[in-house]
Amino acid sequence: MLLPEQVYVYGDCAINPDPTAEQLAEIAIQSADSAAAFGIEPRVAMLSYSTGTSGAGSDVEKVREATRLAQEKRPDLMIDGPLQYDAAVMADVAKSKAPNSPVAGRATVFIFPDLNTGNTTYKAVQRSADLISIGPMLQGMRKPVNDLSRGALVDDIVYTIALTAIQSAQQQ
Repeated sequence: MLLPEQVYVYGDCAINPDPTAEQLAEIAIQSADSAAAFGIEPRVAMLSYSTGTSGAGSDVEKVREATRLAQEKRPDLMIDGPLQYDAAVMADVAKSKAPNSPVAGRATVFIFPDLNTGNTTYKAVQRSADLISIGPMLQGMRKPVNDLSRGALVDDIVYTIALTAIQSAQQQ
């Protein structure tokens, strides 16, 4: 997502309807690596309706487990969760909801707990803020593969083509 002052990476907004904790952890790691490949410092927020220990339930537990798995697999990455979106992006909210988080208030990579949340959020942010959306970028493939929403705007298409060209050049 191209914002006026920065770029955000959202995952998964297009493929996995209800990923397991293991799949979410892998999505987080691949998304962080994709961000880094494009010069974005990956600070990964594992999103939920709960921040820290404020909530309970199977959905929150899945995000907690995914966070733990991703941190174990890649201790070199800044990954935290569960975090609510506002705590992930707003420093003042982060101070009260997650004061000890290395990610809260400064997230650049946002991992949604399911496709419904991810797809709805990326489209709502894009359309209500009049932003450019690049992708969805499919990860874990041998060659660059990217997708477009049927509602994609011309700029979205142009930037997604440019992304694919850059990915292709990086592989050579």
